[in-house]
Amino acid sequence: MKNLYVILFSALTVVNAKAQNKFNLLVGTYTNKCQSNGIYVYEFNADSGEFKLKNSSENVISPSYLSVSANNKFVYAVNENGTQSAVSAFGFDAVSGKLNFLNTNDALGADPCHLINDDKNVIVANYSGGSIVVFKKNADGSISTVQQLIQHEGKGTNAARQEKAHVHQVVFSPDKKFVLSNDLGLDKIFIYKYNPDAKSEILTLKGSVDVKAGSGPRHLTFSKDGKFVYLVQELDGTLTTLSYDKTGNLKIIAETSILPKGFTGGTGAAAIKISPDGQFLYLTDRVDANAISVYKILKNGSLELVEQQSTLGKGPRDFAIDPTGNFLLVGHQYTNDIIIFKRDKTTGKLTDTGKRIELCSPVGLVFTKI
Repeated sequence: MKNLYVILFSALTVVNAKAQNKFNLLVGTYTNKCQSNGIYVYEFNADSGEFKLKNSSENVISPSYLSVSANNKFVYAVNENGTQSAVSAFGFDAVSGKLNFLNTNDALGADPCHLINDDKNVIVANYSGGSIVVFKKNADGSISTVQQLIQHEGKGTNAARQEKAHVHQVVFSPDKKFVLSNDLGLDKIFIYKYNPDAKSEILTLKGSVDVKAGSGPRHLTFSKDGKFVYLVQELDGTLTTLSYDKTGNLKIIAETSILPKGFTGGTGAAAIKISPDGQFLYLTDRVDANAISVYKILKNGSLELVEQQSTLGKGPRDFAIDPTGNFLLVGHQYTNDIIIFKRDKTTGKLTDTGKRIELCSPVGLVFTKI
């Protein structure tokens, strides 16, 4: 009898382990170029790379970037729609994948393109508006009207793309004491002290760091130990490494180009992310390159190029690595698909699985637990 219990326990352990490697993949899309419901929820098997559609939102306008609450019960989305842009809140059932619309409020700035959230607030980057806005969270997960608006002012050296401020991202520091914000139009990273319980002065400016003129800082990510920040610049394909300390100080320590030698086409660097084990850095480049670069992160924070390869589509605006690190999924804005790559955890290299998720203009990908 004892042996039977051992066998049954072992079997349950195996089943649970398999179940733990299934995740929700949430995809935000543009809805103005092709037929899309907005947000799509897939079940993704991180052992096999298989997927199935579970649910989608209804009639949500261009939810191009998504942020899921820490308790996995709410999803927040920007509605990127010019001067009519907004931010929306949804209740989320992780098991069924059902999204329950809660409310929406004006972004008070054109084309919000990135957002983050914690237990108290939802913080949003308005690209065309050149501003950061902060919404308070209500008890039911819905959002207040804007409680703080920070307007960036100025311009950069690229007359076509830097004619004014263009806030492209907001990111919490690892300890949540600061919020970093990249401004593509001003060639700056702003550092704000974060006061989550404040009513209106939720973000207060600590300082800023200038990056290369005309480079257009787009997205950054922290190293796993929090000591380094890796920034990719959209306009010229620069990849910048900065040191970071717990007082919120940033210092540039290295720069490189993600462009292959002799490359003469258009560049438009997009997303940058680190593997779950903290060992590898990945970033995408659009326009003519349509490539993904893989770097090994060395112990001193420096980067060593592993490979660059095609993303097998056009417009790789965003990608996501599943929580196990087994697969990397690239969403293509213009070829309307998500390419599923197998990831070698030892080398960091990517291999095409041949698996594709076909859907309209995927531009924001995020994994959550089921």
